[in-house]
Amino acid sequence: MAKAAEPGAKPARRRTKQATAVAAPGKSPAERAYDRLILYIRNFETQLDQSQEIAMGFAGSEAGVLRIEGIGFYEPDIISFYGCDEDGMKTQLIQHVSQLSVILRAVPKHVPEEPPLRIGFRLSEGWRGGESGDGSAWPGPRAAL
Repeated sequence: MAKAAEPGAKPARRRTKQATAVAAPGKSPAERAYDRLILYIRNFETQLDQSQEIAMGFAGSEAGVLRIEGIGFYEPDIISFYGCDEDGMKTQLIQHVSQLSVILRAVPKHVPEEPPLRIGFRLSEGWRGGESGDGSAWPGPRAAL
């Protein structure tokens, strides 16, 4: 039988199986957020088909979507997304890591005749990609973003 909690006692904390973020030594909050965003983008892109590309939706506004072409960070705490909006206009979002809220969206390819743009493989050194099976993996060194 479970023991009754004493009056005024703090509730017991339960450990969950969910992984908690551990600060990587020598990395700023912006660089840690950047690294995690790359992982989310790569995973999302593996779920897209040949007719789709990744974009970012803006929560709580009518700004539309940003076709993500690159991500950057400015230490210690700024993340930047850049690309084009739905009208093809150059767009950039600059955000503090404490306000980070990103909606990844699958959108139709910008140029239907060309292979889909995959950015996950370009965002971090050493990754060769290809999980999506669509032949969009880039075999060369890190691309300039």
